[in-house]
Amino acid sequence: MNESAVHEPAVTDGRLLRGARARRTIARHAVDVASLEGLNGLSLGRLASDLGLSKSGVQTLFRTKENLQLAAAESARERFAEAVAVPALAAPAGVARLRALVERWIVYAETPLFAGGCFWAANLPEFDSRPGPVRDALFRQHREWLEALAGEVRHAVAAGEVAELDADLAAFQIDAVLMSANTALRAGDATAVAKARAVVDGLVGREHTGA
Repeated sequence: MNESAVHEPAVTDGRLLRGARARRTIARHAVDVASLEGLNGLSLGRLASDLGLSKSGVQTLFRTKENLQLAAAESARERFAEAVAVPALAAPAGVARLRALVERWIVYAETPLFAGGCFWAANLPEFDSRPGPVRDALFRQHREWLEALAGEVRHAVAAGEVAELDADLAAFQIDAVLMSANTALRAGDATAVAKARAVVDGLVGREHTGA
């Protein structure tokens, strides 16, 4: 076996690793751009210019704008899970975890994790009437969040922590007020977080008394 054959797999693996790292870096930057300007504001050339890369190199990694949009949505989902969903799992299921999800979400929007605030608040309205893979990905991710909230409400009800609630409706209400708080934060409303917490308190703030 010649020397080039021996080293070829390592070279190939190195290129794949560099390509994967570049793809993650580009997708992560795309999330910030899309949180500010929407996924339709993305372009292969724009991201190449922002990151000092060649447009042909970015095009090789993603091929199409739609693939870039999907990669951005997945990158946003991963970062959101790391910042919000996973840390909240440390709290006991039910009201405590629901509150942890809300508090982690507030930090995610208030800090913010993405340059323009909540990625889904910026992009769901843009794609709600545009069928296709990007819309499907965004709404699937949003359903996962609603299901996480509803699941904790159901657990709280079953454990007697709160009075009987329609879990899906409660999740819808919590999500709606958080989305509204994100918009208010972007507009400089210093009372937005307190208002969001007050809504959550109104839903689950009082323990079930059995009355």
